[in-house]
Amino acid sequence: MKFHLKKRPLFVGMLAAVFLVTTAYKNDYFEIAKQLDIFTTLFKEINMNYVDETNPAELMQKSVKHMLKELDPYTTYMNEQDVEKARIYHSGAYVGIGASINSQKNKLIIVEVYKNLAADKAGLKSGDEIIKIEGLDVSALEESATQFLNGKKNTTVTLTYRRNGEDKEIVVTRGDITPKAVPVSKLLENGVGYIALDRFSKTASSEVESALKLMLIDEAKGIILDLRNNPGGLLHEAVKIVNLFVPKGQLVVSTKSNIETYNQTFFTKAQPLSLDVPLVILINQKSASASEIVAGALQDLDRAVIVGKRSFGKGLVQKPTKLPYGSQLKVTISRYYTPSGRCIQALNYRDRKEDGSAIRYKINEYTAFKTKNGRTVYDGGGISPDIVIGNDASNKFIESLLNSSVVFDFANLYYHNNTLKTFEYFRLSTKDYDQFKELSLQEKYNAGDIIQKEINHLRRQIHKEGFLETDASFEALKIAIDESKLKLINTFKSDIISVLEGEIIKRYFYREGMYDYFINKNEAVFEAQKLINNHNKYLSILK
Repeated sequence: MKFHLKKRPLFVGMLAAVFLVTTAYKNDYFEIAKQLDIFTTLFKEINMNYVDETNPAELMQKSVKHMLKELDPYTTYMNEQDVEKARIYHSGAYVGIGASINSQKNKLIIVEVYKNLAADKAGLKSGDEIIKIEGLDVSALEESATQFLNGKKNTTVTLTYRRNGEDKEIVVTRGDITPKAVPVSKLLENGVGYIALDRFSKTASSEVESALKLMLIDEAKGIILDLRNNPGGLLHEAVKIVNLFVPKGQLVVSTKSNIETYNQTFFTKAQPLSLDVPLVILINQKSASASEIVAGALQDLDRAVIVGKRSFGKGLVQKPTKLPYGSQLKVTISRYYTPSGRCIQALNYRDRKEDGSAIRYKINEYTAFKTKNGRTVYDGGGISPDIVIGNDASNKFIESLLNSSVVFDFANLYYHNNTLKTFEYFRLSTKDYDQFKELSLQEKYNAGDIIQKEINHLRRQIHKEGFLETDASFEALKIAIDESKLKLINTFKSDIISVLEGEIIKRYFYREGMYDYFINKNEAVFEAQKLINNHNKYLSILK
């Protein structure tokens, strides 16, 4: 049934009334109703009258995807099937194989196996490609392949995997899939306590608390809390961890929105374990969200010295909302702010570049804030450390390179060609690093490089027009760009080697071994220990 013009004002009015009754958010109800009227009418007309048969569900999925792409990567839509998969996963009724899996292009690659969990006990390793699940080809299962790995606890699943070109079949008994939030905690020889926290799961604060209690009993000189590569997780766990070191009733983080309902404040609710034990927080560019809340709050309250690199800058807060027919929307509703008033968010998704990418705030746009003791700190996205380790300058090519699979592939290559019984004397050799540099120039690892994309596009267009004689010029340009890339790889050598060595150690000694290696070999850990053992310097930074 078609809408007639004389009925449309009534329809728009009804939509506006529905918005007024069901929401108390923004004041542009009429504009929302108007655009919704246009969209629903357009969608109906296309599906009823288009020359070829249409798939309404597919069209809607694509239109929603493109609409959300204009906002931020954290505002996402889940259809009924996705919601059900998530419900099953979080219910605990079904468990997996105890490994981190990367699904891409109809492939399932094991990214990491967790010590003593199902995949590890079965003998699976990082880099293994699962090609069949219960005899079914992964490529045929497409996006649902990972779901076939899950099942009830103590049930089995038969997998065929490929390693170094050789296919093998194993049976994995499913078990608990959640690794510890604190993989390593120990009192070092110099009396400094070290706690590595790599996720803010529901047990994060209790695990940190248990480790801290033991160290305080042993009269630790100070505590190193390692939040490097921690992507975040549960907000209330972050607040509880801050509470271990600051008084009850202290503001830890607030959220601000243009919608009053979403403005919230989070305070500590318990008595702390210690108000005076020296505390150093380690962060890097992959410390995000809850990690930044902990580091930012303790820095603003002058309760900890922050060491490392500026953190990721994920300061957007999401809220799940149920939609019709079992679907769901996770929508960004506000931003995180530290106690001094700094916004954690680094990328501005409102004002984008011509290519559509978000704009990172520049240094001259940063705003100064004051800590509890009157120290000057800045916003601009993420948490800037009090002591910077390594090269703190960012570079798009290096970021793109390290976010590609080159580090993962190089670590697998090293693992399959070398034996490492202990990491005590391990160091990546010059020959190894040269091999990495050679690997990094391969085009598949530079797929995210904007310049490379533009060059490839230009080359295709020129070939399309028939100017084949330009190939020599492109080859000369490629050589020049590769030389520049190699210079950058040498400039950021220490940072890259740290990432490579950590990834390689994980292949042999799991995540726990990686942190043990960092304790003995890593510059940031050395700096943190020196700082704690130099109490005057520690206090001078905070005051």
